[in-house]
Parts: sequence; C-alpha cells; structure tokens
Amino acid sequence: MRFMVMIKADKHTEAGEMPSEQLLADMGKFNEALVKAGVMLAGEGLHPSAKGARVLFSGSARSVIDGPFTETKELIAGFWIWQVKSLAEAIEWVKRCPNPLIGDAVIEIRQVFEAEDFGAEFTPELRAQKEKLRAEIAARSA
Repeated sequence: MRFMVMIKADKHTEAGEMPSEQLLADMGKFNEALVKAGVMLAGEGLHPSAKGARVLFSGSARSVIDGPFTETKELIAGFWIWQVKSLAEAIEWVKRCPNPLIGDAVIEIRQVFEAEDFGAEFTPELRAQKEKLRAEIAARSA
C-alpha cells in the first residue's frame, strides 16, 4: 500500500521561514530511517503558496488564481510517498517523526489509489498506458 503523508502548512511555512539546522538534521535522520526500512519512495518540502497558483475548472473554461492562498490550515508544506503494509504502519512511522513545524503541527495520511482500486473501468489498454508512462518516468529519473 502506498500513502501520501502530508505536512500541513502554518504561518511560518507560508511566510517562507526555513527550518532550523537542528530540524533539518533531525528530519534527515528520520528520512534515513524511512529509506533504510524501504518505506520512503519520495519526499519534498514545498515553497509557500505565494509562489504557487490554482487552476479552476468550470466545464471547458479554465481560470488561474495566483497565490498566496488564505486558508493556511488547508495548505501543504511538504510531503512523502511511503510504501507500507497498512495505515496503522504509516501512523506508527508518523508518530516517530520529529515535529516538522514551530509549535503545533498536523500530518495527514492518505492512501494512494492503485490500479486494482478502479475496477473494470480501468481497462487493460489503460493499464498498459499507465505502465508505459511509469517506465518513461523511471527512465528519466535514472
């Protein structure tokens, strides 16, 4: 099972404040443990929403809203992609994480859909297309 583990933003991350050297070291150790355990597939921090944009879809129309976005508690400051056996295992790993923010922090865990979750609508042709794209991505990363 794959999970996206998201660190919720706060006023400090949205202000562009960088983590302390100690927090970077602590997170580095945590990430190292995740990698050694075969759990971590990816992980990154994100710039504040002031440097981002949202694209709104309304039928065939598209409109762009530039950041910053006001609902800080709904924004993401960073993420991991983990592969674990269960939600319970992901929760146990999150409990070991150093506090990623100054003060209180929220980390959200969401399961990533797998091909089999889509049922018959995800035809063999669509599955083949997805696998081809994954192979292309992997080749570019190598």
